[in-house]
Amino acid sequence: MSDNRMSLSTPLVFFIFRRVQMTRQVFEVIAQAKPTHLLIIADGPRNSNEALQCAETRAIVEHIDWDCDVKRNYSETNLGLKQRFDSGLDWVFQQVEEAIILEDDCLPDPSFFGFCQEMLAFYRDEPRVMHISGDYFHAPFSIRESYYFSRYPHIWGWATWRRAWLNYDSDLNDWALESTQKDFLEQFPNPAERHFWKHTFDAVRAGTINMWDYQWVFACIANDGLSINPRVNLISNIGFGDEATHTKTVDRRVANLETQKLPFPITHPKALLPNKYLDAKTVKLFFSEPSRLRRMLSRIRTMIRSIVINS
Repeated sequence: MSDNRMSLSTPLVFFIFRRVQMTRQVFEVIAQAKPTHLLIIADGPRNSNEALQCAETRAIVEHIDWDCDVKRNYSETNLGLKQRFDSGLDWVFQQVEEAIILEDDCLPDPSFFGFCQEMLAFYRDEPRVMHISGDYFHAPFSIRESYYFSRYPHIWGWATWRRAWLNYDSDLNDWALESTQKDFLEQFPNPAERHFWKHTFDAVRAGTINMWDYQWVFACIANDGLSINPRVNLISNIGFGDEATHTKTVDRRVANLETQKLPFPITHPKALLPNKYLDAKTVKLFFSEPSRLRRMLSRIRTMIRSIVINS
């Protein structure tokens, strides 16, 4: 697939819930790509007030006017984000060997599809490559190739293979072993990052973090996996705000980022090695105590503004 004008033959997974306008925006771009295989996964409403929104959202993806094999996995009860993703992706990879995955708030540049499709084919038989991302969060940085390797998988628009997903464990059972924790944490020379992962995975095991994506990060890093990240940003997360489950506070560093078209043909790095410079920037942005503190302070400021406005 040399550009985004060709049909998309790779299976495309689309997660939806109740956000009507965002789903419509993202589905319009999906319709332009005309995937030949579409797997749609929907969670059910949490209460009677959401039932209509869920129904309206599902109605959007009923209108498919191109040749497409469509499979739907709709829950009539609310499973929650973690269980819906766990069960949904297990269902996907019982049927297909590889897939491109989008959520209803991840608005892609059309070149995202061609990039993922080509990377899935190119690294299909390379077990160390476990993840393909459409995200680039850093200021412009000169990379000659079309993408770089990272040890950190970003999940706002991504792709992977069944062979990689088999390493996913929703309950993080391996983390309960002291030897696993020791081996994992010794990979990180930065004490702030070690503390971040220890705190995070302990919370996942305890059930106080009810998410699915940290388990996928663990699966990739614990298996010495690499993520492919494009040299330009291909996904804009338009879902920050009150309707979101977790991204309620608008983080201006990563929310609603502009996207760019990735030029084709794709050029490849010479070695399967993570870019240490960009990974260090990723750690500073997401995976350290200062970054967690900034997010906490941002939430507090949002709460204070809400109290002032409503008082």
